[in-house]
Amino acid sequence: MKKRLCALALACVAVCCIPDASASAKPYRIKKGVIVFDEPKPAAGQEDMLAFAAEPLATVRVGFIGLGMRGSGAVRRFTFLDGVEIKALCDLLPENVAESGRILSDKGLPAAAEYSGEDGWKALCERDDIDLVYVCTQWQMHVEMAVYAMEHGKHVAVEVPAAMTVADCWRLVDTSERTRRHCMMLENCVYDFFELTTLNMAQQGLFGEIVHVEGGYIHNLAPFWREYQGNWRLKFNQNHRGDVYATHGFGPDCQLLNIHRGDKLDYLVSMDTKSVVGKAVAKEIMDADEFANGDQTTTMIRTSAGKTVLLQHNVYTPRPYDRLYQVVGSKGYASKYPIKGYAFEPEQLAGAVVDYENLSTHKFVPAAVRKELAERYKHPILREVEEKAKLVGGHGGMDFIMDYRLVYCLRNGLPLDQDVYDAAEWSCIGELSAASIENGSKPVAIPDFTRGRWQKLDGLKFAK
Repeated sequence: MKKRLCALALACVAVCCIPDASASAKPYRIKKGVIVFDEPKPAAGQEDMLAFAAEPLATVRVGFIGLGMRGSGAVRRFTFLDGVEIKALCDLLPENVAESGRILSDKGLPAAAEYSGEDGWKALCERDDIDLVYVCTQWQMHVEMAVYAMEHGKHVAVEVPAAMTVADCWRLVDTSERTRRHCMMLENCVYDFFELTTLNMAQQGLFGEIVHVEGGYIHNLAPFWREYQGNWRLKFNQNHRGDVYATHGFGPDCQLLNIHRGDKLDYLVSMDTKSVVGKAVAKEIMDADEFANGDQTTTMIRTSAGKTVLLQHNVYTPRPYDRLYQVVGSKGYASKYPIKGYAFEPEQLAGAVVDYENLSTHKFVPAAVRKELAERYKHPILREVEEKAKLVGGHGGMDFIMDYRLVYCLRNGLPLDQDVYDAAEWSCIGELSAASIENGSKPVAIPDFTRGRWQKLDGLKFAK
């Protein structure tokens, strides 16, 4: 049987539409022209998870839920990591479990316990020999599984987006804070080689002060729509407006801006086009006449420090793959799409490259200079694991770096590179952008998931 994407799709799950502006019960109010979402109160004694470090684990015992393409790929990558034991495998379809089991047997590794069916994932989470639950299912199941795992004493790594509503973002934050368990979203693009190198340049001041960044997810999914188990992804988009898949572009942006590490997201405005391609696809596959998600969605965000972010979402029209990724600083500029390059005030590169005096901010630095800069400012994580990442693979190696860092931090009792507040901030854009669109592009206040502690940390730092 041909493997389906994210095959753990539970039939009992209903996809809930974001409330319409005319609905009687909305998760937000409009205050002085700004949409403000409800914020739950924390439990008594609940503490934040900023820079949280759990007790070190000599061996990270892991269970995987969801063994479609993303999940089975993760199982394979984990076989290349030291200090891990794969204890359990779970998927709705038993044949997917068996196939991932063969990955272990082919590597001469011990067999893992196998679970399948609609409730198998609960039994996996309830085991007492698992430290980390790794969730690669459809979006709508992420929060339920992550919360259940944390409540059973497990750290959680959950695929993107971690949650689809603001309320569920708060559930992840509150459960993580209450249980003192890590909840990391598996945002792989922050480990892309170009993004890591550019982040290192930014942290060393090469761009001056960053004032604007861009990110997006431009990926024509025409070849893939029929591959999602139970058609869950197209159904979700049929029912939801807004940027429902922002994290790949937004995560690297937030790291550059030190979000909740000295700055915070303030508000956004969003608009979309009508649905042309999406509606046609839904008619062809689902015989549906309506489709909520616009072919192109554009969102603008402003931070408390006066920085701006531009996000785009388009999974319908025939555009080349693009995550935008642009960095605008007072002394330099970086771009990955459509052309990879850097531009700097020449004095910024004094001592960094051989021939900096002939550079001009009117064009990208020459290829030889870019190569010289990439080597000089290669991120320490890349120096440590780049060659093995290229060998193992996973979107060119960034998936392996993500897994490597997750296990490294857990084994050494260090704060994770991405915390639960990252998961909430990067995921909440879906419902927030929809609320803006449905209310005539009104501004929407972005929740502070740290509850006022966003200046507690001084900049993004990866633990060593």
